[in-house]
Amino acid sequence: MREKIRVLVVDDSVVVRRIVTDVLASDPAIEVVGTAPNGKVALDKIQQLKPDAVTLDIEMPVMDGLQTIKEIRRLDRRLPVVMFSTLTERGASATLEALSSGASDYVTKPANVGSVSESMESVRAELIPKIKALVPGVAAPSAATGARAAAPAAPVAVRSRTGAVGTPRALVVGSSTGGPEALSSVLAKLPAGLGVPVLVTQHMPPVFTRMYAQRLDKVSALNVVEAVDGQAVVAGTVYVAPGDFHMEVVRRGTALVVKLQQGPPENFCRPAVDVMVRSAVAAFGGDLLALILTGMGSDGKLGCKAVAAAGGQVVVQDEATSVVWGMPGAVAREGIADEVLPLGAIPDALLRRLGGARAALPHAPVRSAVPATGAGRVGVLAPAAPPANRTAAAAARPTTGRW
Repeated sequence: MREKIRVLVVDDSVVVRRIVTDVLASDPAIEVVGTAPNGKVALDKIQQLKPDAVTLDIEMPVMDGLQTIKEIRRLDRRLPVVMFSTLTERGASATLEALSSGASDYVTKPANVGSVSESMESVRAELIPKIKALVPGVAAPSAATGARAAAPAAPVAVRSRTGAVGTPRALVVGSSTGGPEALSSVLAKLPAGLGVPVLVTQHMPPVFTRMYAQRLDKVSALNVVEAVDGQAVVAGTVYVAPGDFHMEVVRRGTALVVKLQQGPPENFCRPAVDVMVRSAVAAFGGDLLALILTGMGSDGKLGCKAVAAAGGQVVVQDEATSVVWGMPGAVAREGIADEVLPLGAIPDALLRRLGGARAALPHAPVRSAVPATGAGRVGVLAPAAPPANRTAAAAARPTTGRW
């Protein structure tokens, strides 16, 4: 096992390369082994230097980030690649395309910051935890993020029930790193006539969430939207929390509606899964099904404890199929999950648990069904495998493309 994570920094900007290099080099667990000004040079250096991870800009001359990630995945299915993106519609679109081509994760470039030091701090806060989470076994977890270090997979006990389980009237979903692809694969297999609303918090910035919702809408038979404040919550619709806003479901008169607010971040996140799930417990009580997919940290754990205490149901993704088993692992280790399942088994489990769901809420118009096979459809992701130096459990993870 290496003592440090070896990183290659790829960006056409000398200034950005210097900022990223200095930020990474300041962490004792990371070593910058090289830099490259474009994808063509980067491919040569990957072969020469054998880095543990790569940071990759999207817009570059000679060979841009989209071409480069596709070529990296053709040559190496395992290498963690973190994209650098601008916080713009064009940047969001390119980033989602890169993620669908096999990139492991992304960070946004600093915008509207007043100094180099502020830019460096912004990159440090976003980039270092993600690199450590994607290359477990080398660095210890960050106290701020809870990103896990490598450890033997501990047995996880599922929740033991003695009484009857209520019929869910809503499904709440939380995810982070690896979550966009995971959720896409789940939603693609849910029918248009789903008898409950679906509330989703995925850790993403503004603009990204709107474009992500549009992509999900193309692969799902359900109606998928970026949530709007005051919007009615109806069965058969998926509501994605917009970037930089917590999303809640609240009662107004006899109706349930979306409430968006910019309260303090929770678990270092806004939107936060815990905020959404707490509000859903208040609105639906124990008639609730929670799903926690792959992601860093522990956001969603407290919310799921509230779901379990109210008599609701909790399903989490297992370690072997998670890109990062932080969020689902935190819930599983609490012993409050009814099932801990591989990603491929989750859609059937949700349908089984929602099988008796009654459309107690107004229902969205039923859309024409979308085939679940997904070949050639927008938003269906190409295969990508986990990094070579992951634990044995991680090495077994499915290699469906990562967002």
